[in-house]
Amino acid sequence: MMISNTVRFWLYVSLLIPSVICTLFAIIYLLINRTLGNVLTNHIIIIILSLSLISQVTYYPWMLYYYQYKGTWRRAQIFCLIWGYLDWCIYITQAILFAWATIERHILIFHDRWVSTKKKRFIIHYIPPVLILLYCFIFYFIFWFFPPCRNNFYNSDMLCLDPCITYNSTYSMYETFAHLILPALIIIVFSIALFVRVLVRKRRVHGTIEWRKHQKLAIQVLSISILYLVCLFLYALYCIMYVYKVRTKAFRDFEEYAEVLAYCMTLLLPFVCILSLPELRTKFIKILRLRCRTRRIGTETLTMRPTTKN
Repeated sequence: MMISNTVRFWLYVSLLIPSVICTLFAIIYLLINRTLGNVLTNHIIIIILSLSLISQVTYYPWMLYYYQYKGTWRRAQIFCLIWGYLDWCIYITQAILFAWATIERHILIFHDRWVSTKKKRFIIHYIPPVLILLYCFIFYFIFWFFPPCRNNFYNSDMLCLDPCITYNSTYSMYETFAHLILPALIIIVFSIALFVRVLVRKRRVHGTIEWRKHQKLAIQVLSISILYLVCLFLYALYCIMYVYKVRTKAFRDFEEYAEVLAYCMTLLLPFVCILSLPELRTKFIKILRLRCRTRRIGTETLTMRPTTKN
């Protein structure tokens, strides 16, 4: 292995704890703060972060346990099924949801009349994420738990399930192109298009309140897009090579790095979301400064406390 289990363990554990804290902070603050919670562009971010939280408290701790006790952890088949289902389903769902978010951002910035009424908002803004969630969770539930073949289980592997459906060429081609390549292409095309359209709009309405609002929305989606493009596109490329049966040493090395980056994407996402939202970033920095100040005052108090003689 190019990347040892020990390296993976310390990489993930160093990211997981602060990632969970940032995810909880972002979700709670976006839900409590009515101003931010009512912003349509933040709804999809809340959903994606909620999915990240589910993964962070389920299979990421399982991964850490596996890397620490590899070879001695015997798992039940139902546990392997649940692990594999959550792992793959959440990853794909987040990718498709964000692909939709890049499309929706164009609507919210340049065609806001499309969501000007409750009925229009319900159809254009609320229904698509619900359909994506239902589609992904039902699709993988059927093929993961009720496949038309017999699954293989290997306790020596981290994902102790080798789903037999992935050996079906039709399924593999559809999943690779519909669930990985297409979302990656949508993110690339619509992110670049958003960047260009915002620059063009900047020349027309430079300095206005409308422009500043659009700039914030564009920066948010472009920041997250960079993360998805680095991690998702590389993993999509790996899946293409796998479907076309590329089995060289370079492919095996590339597989390891693509897998590690794919798992890092979920852990890095909360940081990018906080940094891309000015209100969240400002609030988070204030909390950190307050805690540092409180800790420093507490340390100084203990240092200055006079000692008593017996």
